[in-house]
Amino acid sequence: MPAQTVVEAAPERRRWLSILAKAPANEVSEAWDALTERPTYRALRAPEIGMVLVRGRMGGAGDAFNLGEMTVTRAAVRLDSGETGIGYVAGRDRRHAEIAAAVDAMMQSPALRPAVEGAIVARLARAQDQRRDTAARKAAATKVDFFTMVRTRSPN
Repeated sequence: MPAQTVVEAAPERRRWLSILAKAPANEVSEAWDALTERPTYRALRAPEIGMVLVRGRMGGAGDAFNLGEMTVTRAAVRLDSGETGIGYVAGRDRRHAEIAAAVDAMMQSPALRPAVEGAIVARLARAQDQRRDTAARKAAATKVDFFTMVRTRSPN
């Protein structure tokens, strides 16, 4: 793939990798199992569990500090057609990471992308949007509007 194509595809690829990583493992598995045609692939890096350092920043502009560590699982696969995919997910779910890597590789294939985008990525994105909307509605229902009433006194 030429360098210019990789750069142009980067924001799009970040979007679907984010969707795959943030989706609950059971939803990813259900979408994967519902996919009618899955290409064969081989593991370049079998799913493995590790730790990453999480860094934070106060107010988004302060100095960075080490917040702590979290567990992640990563995997890398290559389709028989040559596309390579990666998957990083929070937690210890090896199957979730492997499916994310396989979907990433499939999304890079012009032949496989249309089916995978609708059956998996769009499906997971809709579920995430619904959860976000539900949380926003619940938060909005508890919103309290405060107002100040200004009272003036006439001088005596």
